[in-house]
Amino acid sequence: MLYADLVAHLGHGIVLPFAMLPRFFASFLVFALAALPAAARAELPKPWQMGLQPAATPLMERVTDFNNFLLVIVTLISLFVLALMLYVMVRFRAARQRKPSTVSHNTALEIAWTVVPVLILLAIAVPSFRLLAYQERLPDFDLTIKVTGHQWYWSYDYPDSGIGFDALMLTDSELQPGQPRLLSTDMPLTVPVNQTVRLLITASDVLHSWTVPAFGIKTDAVPGRVNQAWFRATRPGTYYGQCSELCGARHSFMPIEVRVVSAAAWRDWLTRLQIEQGVAPTAAAPTAGVPTAGAPIAQLP
Repeated sequence: MLYADLVAHLGHGIVLPFAMLPRFFASFLVFALAALPAAARAELPKPWQMGLQPAATPLMERVTDFNNFLLVIVTLISLFVLALMLYVMVRFRAARQRKPSTVSHNTALEIAWTVVPVLILLAIAVPSFRLLAYQERLPDFDLTIKVTGHQWYWSYDYPDSGIGFDALMLTDSELQPGQPRLLSTDMPLTVPVNQTVRLLITASDVLHSWTVPAFGIKTDAVPGRVNQAWFRATRPGTYYGQCSELCGARHSFMPIEVRVVSAAAWRDWLTRLQIEQGVAPTAAAPTAGVPTAGAPIAQLP
C-alpha cells in the first residue's frame, strides 16, 4: 500500500526508478518521507527530529519550499544512480559475462551525461536566485532594530523608540516552567506580529551570527560593519535561535529569544519599557499595513 500511495501522490514520472527497487526498500523510503511533515510541526527542535522547523515568516516558507524541491531532485538522482549500479552489477557480473566488453566510447552517452547535469543545475539555479533576491531586497519596513553581538550575549536597540537592553541567557536556577534550557533569555526581543522588521546587525568584539531558524535568518555580526536582514512574523509565539559563528569559549551560551505579540501587546510592552528606562513614551509603535520605507513586499520576485 505504501508503494501504491507513493505512485499516486508523486505521479507516474518516478515509477520506473522505484520499480527497479525491492518493494520493501520503496516502502521504507515512503515511510521516511511521510514522517518529515509530522516531525516538523514541533515549535522547538526535538530529539531525532527530521525536517526544518515550521516556517513563521514568508522568507522561511520559501526556504522550506526550495528545500523540499531539492529533496525531490536529490532523491530521484540517488535512486537513479542506485538502480543503475544494481543493474550494472547484475547484468555485467563476471559469472554472466566472462568476456569483458571492449567498447570504450559512446558519443550519445557522453553528450547525455554532460547535458543532463547542466539542465539539472539550471533547474536548481533559477529558484535559488529568486530566493536570494527575495531575501536580500528590503521591503517596506515598519520597525528598525539594531542587533549587537558581544562575548557572549546580544544587545537590542530600538532607535525609533529610544530604548535598548541586553539579552542574557537564563541559568538553570532562573528557568521557569516551560522555558527551554540554553535557549531562554532574561529579556526576549519583542516585535509585533504581521509587521516587517528591519535588523541592523553588527558586533562589538569578534564575529557572531544572528540566527533564528523559524524566520529563515542567518546573518553574520561583524565588528566595524553593519549587515542588514529583515523578517515578517505571521503568527504570534516565541521563537528561538543561537549564535551560529564560533565566537569563543561561551559560544554555545548566547541564545536568541524572539517573542512575537499582537500590536496592542507590543505597544503596552514598549510603553512599559520606555517608562522603566526613563524615556518619554512615544507613538513609535507601527500601525498594521502602513509602510515606511523600501520596496513593497508584494512586488518582490
